[in-house]
Amino acid sequence: MHRRAFFKAAGLATLAGTVGSTLTGTSAHADPRSAMFESWVPEIFAPVPDAPAHTSAIVIGSGFGAAVTALRLAEAGIDNTVLERGSRWPNDPWREIFTGDDLPDGRGFWHRTSFTGVTKVPMSFGAFGGVLDVTEFAGIDVWRAAAVGGGSVIFTGAMVAPERRLFDQVFGGVVDYGELERVYFPRVRQMLRLDPMPGDIYQSQPFTHSRAWDDQVRAAGYQPVPNDSIFTWDVLRAELAGGSRPSATVARSNLGNSNGAKFDLNQNYLRYAEQTGRSRVYPGHRVDSIAQEPGGKFVVTVTKLAPTGAQLGTRTLTCDKLFLGAGSVGTSELLVRAQATGALPNLNEHIGDGWGTNGDVVLARGASGLAGFGQGVPSASRIYDESTMPLTLENWYIPGIPFETGALASLGMVLDPTRARFGYHPATGGVGLTWPTTAQDAVVHAARTVDRRIADRAGALAEYGALGYDANAEFTAHPLGGAVLGKATDAYGRVHGHPGLYVMDGAAIPGSTATVNPSLTITALAERNIEAILRG
Repeated sequence: MHRRAFFKAAGLATLAGTVGSTLTGTSAHADPRSAMFESWVPEIFAPVPDAPAHTSAIVIGSGFGAAVTALRLAEAGIDNTVLERGSRWPNDPWREIFTGDDLPDGRGFWHRTSFTGVTKVPMSFGAFGGVLDVTEFAGIDVWRAAAVGGGSVIFTGAMVAPERRLFDQVFGGVVDYGELERVYFPRVRQMLRLDPMPGDIYQSQPFTHSRAWDDQVRAAGYQPVPNDSIFTWDVLRAELAGGSRPSATVARSNLGNSNGAKFDLNQNYLRYAEQTGRSRVYPGHRVDSIAQEPGGKFVVTVTKLAPTGAQLGTRTLTCDKLFLGAGSVGTSELLVRAQATGALPNLNEHIGDGWGTNGDVVLARGASGLAGFGQGVPSASRIYDESTMPLTLENWYIPGIPFETGALASLGMVLDPTRARFGYHPATGGVGLTWPTTAQDAVVHAARTVDRRIADRAGALAEYGALGYDANAEFTAHPLGGAVLGKATDAYGRVHGHPGLYVMDGAAIPGSTATVNPSLTITALAERNIEAILRG
């Protein structure tokens, strides 16, 4: 007890004092000007051609659902234009293409000057068109991508299938889990080369925290289950051997991996789509509105953006078929605004409904011994618990802290039934929602109960609850819903009331992917849905 009390005090002092003064002080005087960014990453400043005035199909967004759609349309002989508001970032084994979230600059964030992450430490920097958009709604901050490749650029790489019984509980029979299990999960695993962390990576120093995490959950009576991951393990081996600038082994993930350690969509679906000659990606093309003409043609209004945020012009594009893949928030915003303004007058009453956070909560508990834990990014394992609410805890690194804290982090995903609805504000033309604090409280209580049980049974040296560092559900990195399958659309993403309009992304999912990361489910559903759409 004396030892635990000592480390509790030491750990809290470190988090409250050293982190705050170091990160805030260093970031506050950063002055990332356009010329500096252009010298670091000239590729994103290269002129981008205008998208064609008319294409057979337009795909809005370039994340998991959109990338699948672009490839399968192209393979079917359908020319398509992919519109992405963010830049197309390169990879390089030695350059620092992206910034880190410990001392970030504008490359990290989409046109904002401050950010408070899971550490609750405020950081400031110059505005720029970086890769992470933090959208602030009442009661919740939503982290979403602004880059070619969408969420695949900024996620932590875990791609896990939900359990059948929990999936069926969420989807209510609209989607046949057996079909996903037989056909579409395996297809995605093959396309994205998913596999668990190899033993040599797991045993390396940067993943000491993963082994310590697993030891603790075993001491508490759980058996950790390996996570499939999108990371290219040979790139991590190169980092460990000095053959590449460290990235995935030194806490670089939430704001991108400079050396391409993540096998993101730029390296697979999007690349394969462009190689057909029938699909082309246009960065810096922000979609502002969508509409449908009486004859059936879709009208898409876009603003062309420079990486600095400068507006280079506005155009109106048309297409015969329109596929929405701008993410839960982006797709929902476009549909809700189009319904409210009469641009898509036949949308039904379910547009904007069914939104949830996937029950996201980030947690920290003390370690059971003194060690240098490392900051390896890929998540090695997870556990499942349903003693309070059904939930998964996933081994995680600690983002935003550049030194050892004596803490082991987890990402929790709780099966939370809470749903919110997007609404339109006529005075501003904005779309927003309100997330209830009761939902935050419920997921924090459930995840904290399990995490504290593990800490107690494993003899953790520090406790972080006194300053609120042990659990945080004030954000979500997994927004889902707003145009849900079987309600706003049919069971395959065809939007009711407007033939030729489709939802292909996380907006189609009813607020949860049943206690696991959404990326595999979103990608598999997109594969399933586009196959049915093309067949039809």
